Amino acid sequence: MSIAGRPVAAQLRARVPALTGRVVARLLADLPVYADLPHEEISGDIADIVQHNLRLFADVVEHRRPATDAELAQQRDSAAQRAEEGVPLDAILTAYQVGTAMCWQETAKGALPGDLATVLEIMDRIMVLQQQLTSAVSGAYLEARQILDSQDHGGRHALMAALLTGEPLDRFTHRTGLRPAARYLTMTLALAPHPDELNQPPGPGAGVAARRKIRRVRTALDHFAGTPVLTALDASGGTVLLPAAEPPPWHGPGGLRALIGEATRAAGVPITAAAETAEPEAVPAAVARNAEIVDLIARTGRPPGLYRLADVLLEYQLSRPSEALHGLALLLRPLEAKPELLRTLETYLELGLDRRATAAALHIHPNTVDYRIRRIDRLTGLSPARPADLQHISAALVARRSV
Repeated sequence: MSIAGRPVAAQLRARVPALTGRVVARLLADLPVYADLPHEEISGDIADIVQHNLRLFADVVEHRRPATDAELAQQRDSAAQRAEEGVPLDAILTAYQVGTAMCWQETAKGALPGDLATVLEIMDRIMVLQQQLTSAVSGAYLEARQILDSQDHGGRHALMAALLTGEPLDRFTHRTGLRPAARYLTMTLALAPHPDELNQPPGPGAGVAARRKIRRVRTALDHFAGTPVLTALDASGGTVLLPAAEPPPWHGPGGLRALIGEATRAAGVPITAAAETAEPEAVPAAVARNAEIVDLIARTGRPPGLYRLADVLLEYQLSRPSEALHGLALLLRPLEAKPELLRTLETYLELGLDRRATAAALHIHPNTVDYRIRRIDRLTGLSPARPADLQHISAALVARRSV
């Protein structure tokens, strides 16, 4: 089909990039909920779905047929994502109407009196497509909301609450008819803020960015487990319970470190996690330990990633209240008035007693590192060069962070 002597489909495809920009700008101007979305989402997901719709309209016109079910899959996925992010359905449908209207205006521009039959046929095609889009988007959105609501208020929510509170399992099974798994991988996650959360003023935009981050983490967890996992997550993190017949591997493909790496990439934020496999009765204690481990990682300055109790045994033990803890912290008290010495000591230990790497990290000469280590020895009587002292220094550094 042609208008003013120009093939409609080819002309529309050529103008897709520019028209996408105009449609997105119109959505931001006319719909406040879209203006509040994170920039990453506007330039990514929203722009992608606009382009997909424009190219779909070109295909529908060129082949003179309705859209196929497969061609509407991306719109359904997008609607489900917007449902999880809390974007209202009326705003989504209005956005599709705005895009369709602008697409029609672009297509009919320059039409001549002799193009009337073609214009009417294209109008019929676009009305059918609009009806298909409305049906697909509404259905996917409402289905996603129903699933979310059932998870929030149904048996899965009750099961997680029972596991975390330590409710007797026989009583829970009798009350709900649900039977817990034989074991659970318990995980505590700490999620850093996404840049879109920090760049948005308090309000809907920041909330959408946070929900989007959480949704991506949940998707990675569900994919790993092969089934929806039990989660209690907010923007800063939370608890995950994953049914596990056997403890999952820690390393390698399909292991837990790979899972946290994938969740980190998907969410676009650093994630610190602690994990432990436990039987249902031991879930509350395991969750509490995981939370302590994540807190220890933050307080001791370790990098994000996945940890278990074996990775922080010294820090964990020294974090228990005791007289010995205070005494260990006092070993480095002479350095409190010399922050440059304390920083040098911490860096020297972190870098495996490598004087050149320490000097590079602190932007000083290696000889200065040697000088400072000698001063530390004179002030405290402890030197990292002596193996017996090294153990005391490591313990004292941990103790200082714990008291």
